[in-house]
Amino acid sequence: MNKAYFMELKKGTRIILSVAVCLLVGFLSGYATETSVDSWYSTLQKPVFNPPNWIFAPVWTVLYVLMGISAGIVWARGFYHIWVQTALYHFAFQLVFNAMWSIVFFGFQKPFWALLIIITLFILILLTIKWFKVVSKIAAYLLIPYLLWVAFAMILNFSIWQLN
Repeated sequence: MNKAYFMELKKGTRIILSVAVCLLVGFLSGYATETSVDSWYSTLQKPVFNPPNWIFAPVWTVLYVLMGISAGIVWARGFYHIWVQTALYHFAFQLVFNAMWSIVFFGFQKPFWALLIIITLFILILLTIKWFKVVSKIAAYLLIPYLLWVAFAMILNFSIWQLN
C-alpha cells in the first residue's frame, strides 16, 4: 500500500470522527429542544414564515454531517499547522455556541438571551469559514448552508422574541 492510500484513510477517519462529534452535539441539542418543543414552544406566537417542527431535525442532521465533513477535511491537513489549529479552534468554539443556543432557547426558555447567542454564533461561523478557507476552500464552502440556516434561525429567533 502506498502513502496516498494511508493519507486518504487518515482523512476518511478524521471525517468520520468529526461527523460523529457534530452529530453528538446535534443529539444533545435535540434533547434540550425536545424538553419544551411540544409544551412551551407550542404556546409561543410565531411569524408566518415559521417552518413546521418536523423540518428541523432533518435539516440539522444534514447540516451537522456537512459540518463534520468540513472539519474532517481541515483536520486531515495536519493539526501541527497553525492555520489548521486556528481553524479548528474557531470551529470548536462555534460548536459550543451552537449547542448553547438550544439549551438557552428551549431548555431555559429565554428567546432574548438565545438571540444574543445566535448572533454570536453567526459571527463565529463567518470567522470559521474565513479560517477554513485558508486551509481548504471546499471545507469552507461546505459550511455555507449552515451559515444560511443560522441566518434564517436568527431572523426567526428575533421574530419570536418580538412577538412574545
